[in-house]
Amino acid sequence: MPRLLRLCLVILLAAGLGACASLSNRDPLRVDLVGLEPLPGQGLEVRFAVKLRVQNPNDSAVSFNGMALDLDVNGQPLASGVSDQSGNVPRFGETVVSVPVSISAFSVMRQAWGAAGYQPGQEVPYRLRGKLADGLFGTRRFSDSGTLNWPQPPSPY
Repeated sequence: MPRLLRLCLVILLAAGLGACASLSNRDPLRVDLVGLEPLPGQGLEVRFAVKLRVQNPNDSAVSFNGMALDLDVNGQPLASGVSDQSGNVPRFGETVVSVPVSISAFSVMRQAWGAAGYQPGQEVPYRLRGKLADGLFGTRRFSDSGTLNWPQPPSPY
């Protein structure tokens, strides 16, 4: 009996190592912000639907059944959101997904306070972090960062 138990453990260990090895050769997903659409908010919060283009540079499709993301601007948290949207990013393909995000009144005030010294045309750093979830080992994390140009004030008519 102990010999059979050892054989089963060796087989399970080999199968587990093979499964882990197959996950390690994946390239990271490429995620780009492609749009913002206003949504109705509650009280003092502001809500947007963030549109993300997810590109899969891998030889196998990526399935997901939930998303989460955080957006920082100028090193400070600005917006966060979650969605139970499910879908599939085909192998060597892309798809556009939408995640509703909330911006609290406190975040708006913090950003306004930090932006007091910005000049029109000045670059403001941003960072987008998130994940596409698909079970315990199927979660794929992503991030994007760059700069936004501080907008010019509206010109008088």
